[in-house]
Amino acid sequence: MSRAALLARTATLAAAVAGLSACATANRLQGDVRPFDAPVAQYAEPAPQPVRAAPGPGDGGGSIYAGRSGKPMRLFQDNKASDIGDLLTIVLVESTSATTKANTAITKKTGVDMAAPTLAGQQVTLNGKSLLSASVEGGRDFAGNGNSAQSNQLQGQLTVRVVQDLGNGNLLVRGDKQLRLNQGDELVQVQGIVRRADIGSDNRVTSDRVADARIVYGGRGTLARSNAIGWLGRFFNSALFPY
Repeated sequence: MSRAALLARTATLAAAVAGLSACATANRLQGDVRPFDAPVAQYAEPAPQPVRAAPGPGDGGGSIYAGRSGKPMRLFQDNKASDIGDLLTIVLVESTSATTKANTAITKKTGVDMAAPTLAGQQVTLNGKSLLSASVEGGRDFAGNGNSAQSNQLQGQLTVRVVQDLGNGNLLVRGDKQLRLNQGDELVQVQGIVRRADIGSDNRVTSDRVADARIVYGGRGTLARSNAIGWLGRFFNSALFPY
C-alpha cells in the first residue's frame, strides 16, 4: 500500500472516530448527569395507586371538616409532606473542604570495617599497604512531600416529590430541575431519604439532612463543551496511554 493511500485511510478512520464520539456525546449532559438509577429492593417503586375521584359536595357526610381526595382531615394538621406524591423543597447547602499534607524523609547509613588478617603474625602488605583489609559503606536518602486541597460549594433550592413511604418515619424523595439558558441547558438532580421530623413548618429541609443523598449538577451546550476534554485528549489522559 502506498504512503498516500495509508495516510488517506488514517484520516478517514480518525474522522469516523471523531464522528462517533460526537454522536455519543451530543445529547449527553456533562457533569455525570444521567437518569436516576433503578431503586434497590428496599426502595423499590410502589405499585401504582388507583386514581380516586374528587369528592362531591355531599360526600362529606355532613361534616364541615371533610377530607380531600378521600383522606380524613384532622383539626390539627400541618402542610408538611407526608404521603406519596406530596412535594417537598430541598434547600441545597452543600459545602465541602478537604486538605491533605504529607511529608516523608528516610535516611539510612551503613558501614562495615574488616580488620586486616595476619599471616604468621604479620600483616600482608605491598609497598607498605595492607592487601587484606576491607571496608564497606552504604547510604540511602529519600525525601518526598505532597499537598492536596479541594473545596466545593452548591447552594440553591429544588422541589422534589415523595416517591415512597418507607414506613418508619422516612420518605424517599426524588426530583430534578432543567433550565434552558441562552448558552445551553443546566440540570440539577436530587434523590435521597428524608425524615419527617426534619421537615420544617415551611415544608423545607436542608440537603445536609438528606440520607443516601445523590445530588448532581451538570449542563449541556456551549459552556459545558468548553469545559470538556476532547476524545483525543481523553485518550492521552486515560490508563490506556502507556507513558
